This record gives sequence, C-alpha cells and structure tokens, in this order.
Amino acid sequence: MRILHTMLRVGNLEQSVAFYTEVLGMHEIRRKEYPEGRFTNVFVGYQPESEGAVLELTFNWDQHAYDLGNGYGHVALAVDDVYAACERIRERGGKITREPGPMKHGTTVLAFVEDPDGYKIELLGRD
Repeated sequence: MRILHTMLRVGNLEQSVAFYTEVLGMHEIRRKEYPEGRFTNVFVGYQPESEGAVLELTFNWDQHAYDLGNGYGHVALAVDDVYAACERIRERGGKITREPGPMKHGTTVLAFVEDPDGYKIELLGRD
C-alpha cells in the first residue's frame, strides 16, 4: 500500500490551482469535471501520481466556502531551504503564517504558509 493523494475542498478552483502551481511550484496533473455530481477534481503535485502522493483539489460547484474544522492539521512539503522557499512564496503573493525558524522544543527548521482557503502547508527543511 501507499498514499495516493490528500483531498482538499476548495472554494475557488482557479485561485487554488494558481496558488499550488504558481506559488508553491506544483504541476497540474489532471482535471475532470463531473456535471452530474456538480463538482470538479484537479490533481496537483511535484511528480506523476505513479511516483508519489499528490493533492486532489475538489470544487463543488454550489459551495464556495468551507469550515476547516479543528481536526485538520496541515500538508507538509520538504524543501531544500525553508528561508529561501518562504522568500519565493512571499514574492509570488503567498501568505506566510509562521516565519521560518527552528521548531519549538527541537532543531528542525520549518515554516507555515496558508492557501487561499485557509489550509495550512508546513515547509520542512530536508535533513
């Protein structure tokens, strides 16, 4: 078994696709509309689905906002340099919600970014 994808419901599909592709540098892998169900799925990631996990962005045509709830944590991305990644994200209009630096009670360098729907994305330095 392996992880295939994580699904996030988004309120504005094109804004979310732009964030994940233009700000975080992922690629749009595939997109499919389901007119009978009134939703669209877009899969984004850094590599083909056959090689690693991706994000499934689901846009329900009749709903444009969601309560994130208190059970959701974050999506984690490995980066070579957390500080440099935050600068690139900031330059591209991304919102940094936790500036880069060592984690509390540890030495791992991390930062947090927020997508257009408020989902948290953790950036972790590669060890």
